[in-house]
Amino acid sequence: MITLNDVTTKEQIEQTARLASEIWNEHFTPIIGAAQVEYMLKKFQSAEAMTRQITDEGYTYLLALGDDGSAVGYTAFHPDGDRMFLSKLYVKKECRGKGISRQMLNEIIKRSNGLRGIYLTVNKHNDTTIAIYKHMGFRLIDSVVTDIEGGFVMDDYIFQLDL
Repeated sequence: MITLNDVTTKEQIEQTARLASEIWNEHFTPIIGAAQVEYMLKKFQSAEAMTRQITDEGYTYLLALGDDGSAVGYTAFHPDGDRMFLSKLYVKKECRGKGISRQMLNEIIKRSNGLRGIYLTVNKHNDTTIAIYKHMGFRLIDSVVTDIEGGFVMDDYIFQLDL
Protein backbone atom coordinates (compact mmCIF):
# COMPACT_ATOMS: atom_id res chain seq x y z
CA MET A 1 0.00 0.00 0.00
CA ILE A 2 1.24 3.48 -0.83
CA THR A 3 0.29 6.99 0.11
CA LEU A 4 0.05 9.64 -2.59
CA ASN A 5 1.00 13.15 -1.51
CA ASP A 6 0.62 16.31 -3.53
CA VAL A 7 4.07 17.80 -4.12
CA THR A 8 3.89 21.43 -3.04
CA THR A 9 6.88 22.31 -0.86
CA LYS A 10 10.47 22.96 -1.87
CA GLU A 11 11.55 19.87 0.11
CA GLN A 12 8.99 17.65 -1.64
CA ILE A 13 10.05 18.99 -5.03
CA GLU A 14 13.72 18.31 -4.25
CA GLN A 15 12.85 14.80 -3.02
CA THR A 16 10.91 14.13 -6.24
CA ALA A 17 13.79 15.43 -8.38
CA ARG A 18 16.25 13.10 -6.58
CA LEU A 19 13.88 10.19 -7.19
CA ALA A 20 13.57 11.19 -10.85
CA SER A 21 17.35 11.12 -11.24
CA GLU A 22 17.56 7.66 -9.67
CA ILE A 23 14.78 6.19 -11.81
CA TRP A 24 15.82 7.86 -15.06
CA ASN A 25 19.46 6.86 -14.80
CA GLU A 26 18.49 3.24 -14.11
CA HIS A 27 15.66 2.87 -16.61
CA PHE A 28 16.32 5.21 -19.53
CA THR A 29 20.09 5.08 -19.98
CA PRO A 30 19.88 1.76 -21.88
CA ILE A 31 17.05 3.15 -24.06
CA ILE A 32 18.21 6.69 -24.94
CA GLY A 33 21.78 6.92 -23.62
CA ALA A 34 23.41 8.72 -20.71
CA ALA A 35 23.82 12.07 -22.50
CA GLN A 36 20.12 12.37 -23.34
CA VAL A 37 19.12 11.20 -19.84
CA GLU A 38 21.32 13.90 -18.28
CA TYR A 39 19.90 16.53 -20.64
CA MET A 40 16.27 15.53 -20.04
CA LEU A 41 16.72 15.36 -16.27
CA LYS A 42 18.01 18.92 -16.24
CA LYS A 43 15.40 20.23 -18.69
CA PHE A 44 12.28 18.39 -17.44
CA GLN A 45 12.96 16.60 -14.13
CA SER A 46 15.13 18.96 -12.07
CA ALA A 47 13.78 20.75 -8.99
CA GLU A 48 13.83 23.99 -11.00
CA ALA A 49 11.87 22.45 -13.89
CA MET A 50 9.34 20.85 -11.53
CA THR A 51 8.86 24.12 -9.65
CA ARG A 52 8.20 25.94 -12.94
CA GLN A 53 5.78 23.22 -14.08
CA ILE A 54 3.83 23.40 -10.81
CA THR A 55 3.77 27.20 -10.42
CA ASP A 56 3.57 28.36 -14.04
CA GLU A 57 2.25 25.48 -16.15
CA GLY A 58 -0.57 23.99 -14.06
CA TYR A 59 1.06 20.62 -13.33
CA THR A 60 0.08 18.48 -10.38
CA TYR A 61 2.84 16.27 -9.01
CA LEU A 62 2.11 13.35 -6.70
CA LEU A 63 4.81 11.55 -4.74
CA ALA A 64 4.15 7.90 -3.87
CA LEU A 65 5.41 6.90 -0.45
CA GLY A 66 5.75 3.32 0.79
CA ASP A 67 4.71 2.04 4.22
CA ASP A 68 8.06 3.15 5.66
CA GLY A 69 7.68 6.67 4.27
CA SER A 70 10.29 6.23 1.54
CA ALA A 71 9.65 7.64 -1.93
CA VAL A 72 8.82 4.81 -4.36
CA GLY A 73 7.40 6.67 -7.36
CA TYR A 74 5.89 9.85 -8.70
CA THR A 75 3.55 11.16 -11.34
CA ALA A 76 2.79 14.52 -12.94
CA PHE A 77 -0.18 15.59 -15.01
CA HIS A 78 -2.19 18.62 -16.11
CA PRO A 79 -5.41 19.33 -17.99
CA ASP A 80 -4.99 19.95 -21.71
CA GLY A 81 -8.26 20.93 -23.34
CA ASP A 82 -10.80 18.18 -22.79
CA ARG A 83 -8.15 15.60 -21.81
CA MET A 84 -5.61 15.15 -19.06
CA PHE A 85 -1.97 14.97 -20.14
CA LEU A 86 -0.09 12.37 -18.12
CA SER A 87 3.42 13.76 -18.34
CA LYS A 88 5.23 11.50 -15.88
CA LEU A 89 4.54 8.19 -14.15
CA TYR A 90 7.60 6.48 -12.72
CA VAL A 91 8.25 3.79 -10.10
CA LYS A 92 11.56 2.67 -8.59
CA LYS A 93 12.84 -0.59 -10.05
CA GLU A 94 12.50 -2.63 -6.86
CA CYS A 95 8.90 -1.44 -6.41
CA ARG A 96 7.60 -2.23 -9.91
CA GLY A 97 4.98 -4.91 -10.38
CA LYS A 98 3.22 -4.11 -7.08
CA GLY A 99 0.31 -2.07 -8.43
CA ILE A 100 1.81 1.35 -7.68
CA SER A 101 1.37 2.57 -11.26
CA ARG A 102 -2.26 1.48 -11.14
CA GLN A 103 -2.82 3.36 -7.86
CA MET A 104 -1.31 6.51 -9.32
CA LEU A 105 -3.38 6.16 -12.49
CA ASN A 106 -6.56 5.66 -10.46
CA GLU A 107 -5.86 8.92 -8.63
CA ILE A 108 -5.33 10.72 -11.95
CA ILE A 109 -8.62 9.29 -13.22
CA LYS A 110 -10.36 10.66 -10.10
CA ARG A 111 -8.84 14.08 -10.74
CA SER A 112 -9.89 13.96 -14.42
CA ASN A 113 -13.56 14.34 -13.59
CA GLY A 114 -15.41 15.63 -16.65
CA LEU A 115 -12.53 15.12 -19.08
CA ARG A 116 -12.88 12.70 -21.98
CA GLY A 117 -9.55 10.95 -21.63
CA ILE A 118 -5.99 10.77 -20.40
CA TYR A 119 -3.16 10.79 -22.91
CA LEU A 120 0.59 10.33 -22.67
CA THR A 121 3.74 9.92 -24.70
CA VAL A 122 6.06 6.94 -24.33
CA ASN A 123 9.38 6.21 -26.02
CA LYS A 124 8.89 3.79 -28.93
CA HIS A 125 11.61 1.49 -27.55
CA ASN A 126 10.28 1.38 -23.97
CA ASP A 127 8.62 -2.00 -24.55
CA THR A 128 7.89 -2.90 -20.92
CA THR A 129 6.21 0.40 -20.23
CA ILE A 130 4.19 0.20 -23.44
CA ALA A 131 2.92 -3.22 -22.36
CA ILE A 132 1.94 -1.81 -18.94
CA TYR A 133 0.00 1.07 -20.48
CA LYS A 134 -1.81 -1.33 -22.81
CA HIS A 135 -2.62 -3.57 -19.83
CA MET A 136 -4.10 -0.54 -18.04
CA GLY A 137 -6.42 0.15 -20.98
CA PHE A 138 -4.51 2.74 -23.00
CA ARG A 139 -4.62 2.49 -26.78
CA LEU A 140 -2.15 3.72 -29.38
CA ILE A 141 -3.51 6.81 -31.15
CA ASP A 142 -0.47 8.38 -32.85
CA SER A 143 3.30 8.73 -32.97
CA VAL A 144 5.45 11.84 -32.83
CA VAL A 145 9.07 12.91 -33.04
CA THR A 146 9.71 16.02 -30.94
CA ASP A 147 12.86 18.13 -31.10
CA ILE A 148 13.75 18.92 -27.46
CA GLU A 149 16.84 20.94 -28.44
CA GLY A 150 20.39 20.16 -27.39
CA GLY A 151 20.68 17.83 -30.39
CA PHE A 152 18.07 15.43 -28.97
CA VAL A 153 14.62 14.25 -30.02
CA MET A 154 11.92 12.28 -28.31
CA ASP A 155 10.68 9.49 -30.58
CA ASP A 156 7.36 8.61 -28.97
CA TYR A 157 4.04 6.88 -29.32
CA ILE A 158 0.96 8.67 -28.05
CA PHE A 159 -1.44 6.52 -26.05
CA GLN A 160 -4.87 7.43 -24.71
CA LEU A 161 -7.20 6.06 -22.07
CA ASP A 162 -10.81 7.00 -22.80
CA LEU A 163 -12.80 7.98 -19.73
